Amino acid sequence: MKIDLTQSHDVIGVYKSIDYSDIHEKYHDAGTEYCFNVLDKKIVSGYLMKLACFRHLQDLKRQGNDDFPYHYSVREAEKLLKFSSIAPNVDTGEPTKLMDWQEFTFCQMFGWRNKEGGKRFSRVIDSVARGQGKTYKMAIIMCYSYFIESIGLSNQDYLVASINFKQTNKLFGYIKSMMRKIIEIEPFKSLANEVGLSIQSDQIVMKNNNNVLRAISHESGQYDSFHFTTAIFDEIGEIKTRDKISKIISGQVKVPNRQFIQISTSYPDPSVPFHEDQKMIQQAMEQDFNRDADSYLGLIWAQDSLGETFQPETWAKSNPLLYLDSQKEVLMQGLQDKRDSDMLSGNVADFQNKNLNLWLQEATNSFLKLGDIEKSIISEFNRKGRQVYMGFDYSMFSDNTAIAFVYPHDNKWHIEQHSFIPWQKAGSIEAKEKQDGINYRELAKQGFCTITSHPQGMINDDQVYNWILNYVEDNQLEAVFFGYDTFGATNVTKQMDINTSFPLTPIRQRTGELKDPTKFLQKIFVEGSATRLDDKIMEKALINAQIVEDKIGIQVDKASATYKIDVVDAIIDALYQAMYHFEDFGIANDKSKQVDRMTQQEVLDWFNDPESGLLGGD
Repeated sequence: MKIDLTQSHDVIGVYKSIDYSDIHEKYHDAGTEYCFNVLDKKIVSGYLMKLACFRHLQDLKRQGNDDFPYHYSVREAEKLLKFSSIAPNVDTGEPTKLMDWQEFTFCQMFGWRNKEGGKRFSRVIDSVARGQGKTYKMAIIMCYSYFIESIGLSNQDYLVASINFKQTNKLFGYIKSMMRKIIEIEPFKSLANEVGLSIQSDQIVMKNNNNVLRAISHESGQYDSFHFTTAIFDEIGEIKTRDKISKIISGQVKVPNRQFIQISTSYPDPSVPFHEDQKMIQQAMEQDFNRDADSYLGLIWAQDSLGETFQPETWAKSNPLLYLDSQKEVLMQGLQDKRDSDMLSGNVADFQNKNLNLWLQEATNSFLKLGDIEKSIISEFNRKGRQVYMGFDYSMFSDNTAIAFVYPHDNKWHIEQHSFIPWQKAGSIEAKEKQDGINYRELAKQGFCTITSHPQGMINDDQVYNWILNYVEDNQLEAVFFGYDTFGATNVTKQMDINTSFPLTPIRQRTGELKDPTKFLQKIFVEGSATRLDDKIMEKALINAQIVEDKIGIQVDKASATYKIDVVDAIIDALYQAMYHFEDFGIANDKSKQVDRMTQQEVLDWFNDPESGLLGGD
């Protein structure tokens, strides 16, 4: 049975339709028991954790399949759980009994193995609300990996990292304190002497076999030449680009039993790589049949909606420590106080972001909500032979040039874009990608943009002009409207005016002209009547757009020069007329404009068509 939950999201319904009695009978470990408790609704949990638990049970059934070279080792999972029972909580000096959700985390990370016997999951996302004991959990994993998994190995690299020196040192300091406690007891006391363990200010070294645990901040970025067996990166949700992170991952490629663990709560900027990876792993878990992300683990404790801000009974979804009797009352009171004080100060977004682990835009003047942007995605769209409204935003300096396509159909508006990427001001396409936080070269392969062919990195007008003409011709589109900035008339629009039948319309970029299509764009996303492809350039532009209001109405603007909203400007130009498509007075329904949109051949064909009524009777 092919299971795809991307539309229905009905994890529980599908779970109930499958017989797991064989799994129930065979597996009694803490990780599997947690999954059954979540899916049997004995534990309050969010959609993403239901997905993770469903994935675990499905993978247990998948063992032995030719396309699934992994197996679940209860023994490997229990080794880590046993180690955790002696690992002291630095705050109390005594081990803390793990909760079921923490045991599940360890079982997932270390229980699943590949055919060589190494860990299955080479990359891990571990995300939970603030104050849920993630430092203790990660310290146990690093101590276990460094002490136990390194036995018999030499010249192994291990990493603890965070956004800056202060954050990195906080986690590293906790690990050092835990290690000092552990090596006071046997057999770790003897092991420390045998390997020549030396706990230093910025690294921990086994002198006799050169296994080194390093603390390196993202700020310093010195990850080159290292091949980390285990790398833990804390607060990775604040990192804007993949540039330095990719060095960690590429360095691990040939390392057996490697694991890169990314830990963070949600952050105000939803366009960061950590959130993109969360969406990717969510889709992978929803598409049960897809094996592409089988080595990527996603464990995300989060609320399901902003509405749950006022439903404390659901907060255990993102704050699983609420199930700990000794902390429940204090934690719940603290969360309610934080919510109420943030509401009074007009900053409830911080509570939703950090304490409920929800992604959202922090700015109150954001043009669209993240949820409305994400729900508009569809997998494909057949544009062949359709009527299209186009909007054109020409590049100024470091901005991209964008062409927007709006396809009205079935009382909906499907929106696509293509951007032309200059790099002259940035100095290179690599620098441009880092500056904008967008992998343009990869998106060019997907057809969402074109890197300029100009040798100095400026916009090539001929390239833009030819691309637009070829696109319209290849897709047999009927150009109903082509809107562009009155003051952005360029060689592109001049060539179109001379050589095409496109109905070109200059639009003054002022509030009086743009307020209606701007408001309309917002409306169709909120109401769910806008659709788009999974296009990262468009997504980032929609996220970056902010509302600017004056006495006349609203316009969109950006908060920073490197925040790209060219695509939004182009869409608004296209909607200048597309918003009226289904109205009787819309230009698509204006018979007097019909001939204006035709090529010379189309005019001739129409003239010779008996049904046109132009030839008269015999």
